[in-house]
Amino acid sequence: MAAHSKLWEVTKASALYRHILSSKVTVFVSIGAIAVCYNGFRKLNCKPSTSRPSSTEDKTEVIEQQHTVANAAKTSKERSIGVDGEFLKKLFGLAKILVPGWLTPETGYMLLVAASVIASTYSELWVIENTTHIQSRILERDNIGYLKYLLTYVSAMPLLALIDQLGGFGLEELKLRFRSRLTNFLYASYLQGYTYYQMSNLDNRISNPDQLLTQGTEKFCDNVAELYSNLSKPILTIIVYAMKVTSRIGGQAPASLVAYLLLSGILLNKMRQPLARLTAKQQKLEGEFRYVNSRLITNSEEVAFYKGNSKERHIIFSAFGSLRDHIRRFIQFKFIEGVFDNIIAKYVATLVGHWMVSRPFLDLEYPRYLNSSILLRMEDYYQSGRMLVKMAESIGLLVSAGRDMTTLAGFTGRITKLMQVLDDLNRGRYQRTMVKDSSRDSQSKIANLKPGSGTVRHQDHVIRFDQVPLVTPNGDVLADEMTFEVKSGVNVLVCGPNGCGKSSLFRVLGELWPLYGGTLTKPDKGKLFYVPQRPYMTLGTLRDQVIYPDTKDDMRRKRISDSQLVTYLNKVQLENILEREGGWDSVQDWMDVLSGGEKQRIAMARLFYHKPQFAILDECTSAVSMDVEGAMYKYCKETGISLFTVSHRKSLLTYHEYYLRLNGRGEYDYQPITDKEINFE
Repeated sequence: MAAHSKLWEVTKASALYRHILSSKVTVFVSIGAIAVCYNGFRKLNCKPSTSRPSSTEDKTEVIEQQHTVANAAKTSKERSIGVDGEFLKKLFGLAKILVPGWLTPETGYMLLVAASVIASTYSELWVIENTTHIQSRILERDNIGYLKYLLTYVSAMPLLALIDQLGGFGLEELKLRFRSRLTNFLYASYLQGYTYYQMSNLDNRISNPDQLLTQGTEKFCDNVAELYSNLSKPILTIIVYAMKVTSRIGGQAPASLVAYLLLSGILLNKMRQPLARLTAKQQKLEGEFRYVNSRLITNSEEVAFYKGNSKERHIIFSAFGSLRDHIRRFIQFKFIEGVFDNIIAKYVATLVGHWMVSRPFLDLEYPRYLNSSILLRMEDYYQSGRMLVKMAESIGLLVSAGRDMTTLAGFTGRITKLMQVLDDLNRGRYQRTMVKDSSRDSQSKIANLKPGSGTVRHQDHVIRFDQVPLVTPNGDVLADEMTFEVKSGVNVLVCGPNGCGKSSLFRVLGELWPLYGGTLTKPDKGKLFYVPQRPYMTLGTLRDQVIYPDTKDDMRRKRISDSQLVTYLNKVQLENILEREGGWDSVQDWMDVLSGGEKQRIAMARLFYHKPQFAILDECTSAVSMDVEGAMYKYCKETGISLFTVSHRKSLLTYHEYYLRLNGRGEYDYQPITDKEINFE
C-alpha cells in the first residue's frame, strides 16, 4: 500500500513537471516571437534616411508665388501626420462640411445609427439573459419553462434581425451623404474660375487631384462614418454591461477592465503612430501610378508613333514598383502591429475579464453566495462571464478604433491639404517648384517680378497691353515688357519660332496665367473666345458640340434655333454631318467619331455660335483646306469677330491688318501688314 501511494505521488509529480516544462517552452516560444516582432516593428518604424543631392546645379527650391510671401518657409514644411490636436482641429473643420446643421438628413441618419446601436446593445443583453433561462430550464428538466423561453426567442427573431440590419442601412446611407456633401464642397472650389487649370499647370503641390477628389473623398467619408459607429457601439456596450455586472458581482471587475482600457489605449496609440504617415504615402503613390496610366492613354497615338512601348513600360513599372514596395512595407507593419494588437486588446483583455469575474465565486466569504444554490451561482457566473467577455470584446474594439483613427488621420491630412491648395488658388496664391538659373540677370529679373502684381481692366472692343511682362509659371521671362493695342475690327497675325511665347501670350490674355506687372485691358471673359489646334469635344449630343459650353436651355434663352446652327455648319462646309450622325440629338464619342479636320470645323462653328468680340485662333485650321479656311475667315469679318491668329500659312496674310512677331529672345515687333513679305520662322 505504501509503495502504491509513493508511486501515485511520483506520477503526480512527473505530470506536474511535464506541465510546468511545457508551459515554460510555451512561454519561451511566445517571448521569442514577441521579441522578433518587436525587432521588426522597430525596423519598420524607422524612417528611411534621405541623401543630399550630389550636384548643386540640379538643386530645386520651392518658391511660394503669392501676393504676400510672409511665412513662406513655415508653410513649405510638411507637418507630421498623426492623432493629435492638429488632426482633431482639421477633423472638426471637415465635420462642419459633412454635417452643416442640426436639422439636416445627416443628423437624422446619425441618430438612426445611434438608436440602432442602443437597440443592438440591449438586444444582445436580452439574448444573454434569455439564453441563460433556457439553459437553466434544461438543467432543471422544466419542459414548460424551456418551451416558454424558446418560443419567446423565436418570436423575437424578426425584431432582432431588423435591429441588426437597421444599423448597417443607416451607416451606408450616412457614408453616401457624407460623400455627397464633401464632393459638392470640393468641386465648388475646384471648378471655380480656372482653379482646375491652375492646380495642374501653376501649382504643383498636388500632382493627382482626380484621385483625391474621387477615391480619397470616398475613403475619408467611409472611415469617418465607420469610426462613428465603431466608437459609439463599444462605449455604450461597456457602460450598459458595467452597470449590469456591478449589480451582480460588484464594481471591481468593470473598473479593472476600464483601467486596462486606458493603459492599453495609451500603449497602442504610441505604437500606431506610423499608420497615418504610411496611409498618406500610399494614397500619394496610388495617385501617381494612376496618373502615369492615364497619361499613356491620353498620349497613346504619339507613343505608338514613337514606338515608346519599352520606355512607357519602364515608367509604369517604376511607379508600380514604388507603390508595391510601400504596400509590402505597410503589410509587414500591420502584421507586426496586429500581433501586439491582438495580444493587448484581445487576449490580455479577455484574461483580465476571466480573472476578475472569478474572484467573487472563488471567495468563500462573498455575501451573495454564502447560502446560495449551485443553480444561482451558475446563472450569475454565466451571465456575468458573458457580459464581461462582451465588455472585453468592446474594449478591444475601442482600442482597435484607435488604429482606425490613425488611418483616418492620413486621409484627413490629404483632404485638408487639397482644400488648402484650392483656397490658395482661388485667392490667387500658388506654389511651384522651380529650377534655379545660375545667371545673375535671370535671377534679378525673377526677383523683381511677383505674380498678381499686374492689373486687369475690363473694357469692350479693345485689347491693350501696357508694360506687361510675359513670364511663364516656371519663372522664364519671354518678354520683359509688351505694349500694344488692338481695337475691334482689326485682325492680328501672331508669328514667331516655336517656344517664343505665342501660346503664353494668349494664356495671359485669357487670365489663365497671372500678371507679373503692367496693365492689361480686355473685354469680359465671355467676350473673348479661344479655338485651339486640337479642339475639345464634350460628352453629349451633336448640338452640345456646337454650343459648348452652353446648354440647350442657354441656347433657347439666346433665342437661337437648330436651323441657325445648321447655318453655322454650312459656313464651315459640314452640313452633311447631320444626316450622317443621325441629327442634333445623336450621342457619340465625338473625339473618336470626328476626324481632325471635322473637329476643327466644329470648333469654328462653335465660334460663330458664340459671336465674341475677339477670338484667338491657335493653329485651329491646320487640318482644313485653304478654300474652307478662307470662307471661315471671311465670315468672321462679316460678323465683326476680331481675330488673333497663330499660323505659319502665308495665305492668311490677306485676312489680317497687323502682325505681332516674337523672336524668342525677349523682343517683339507689332506692325501693320504691308506688301513686304514676312518671315515666319
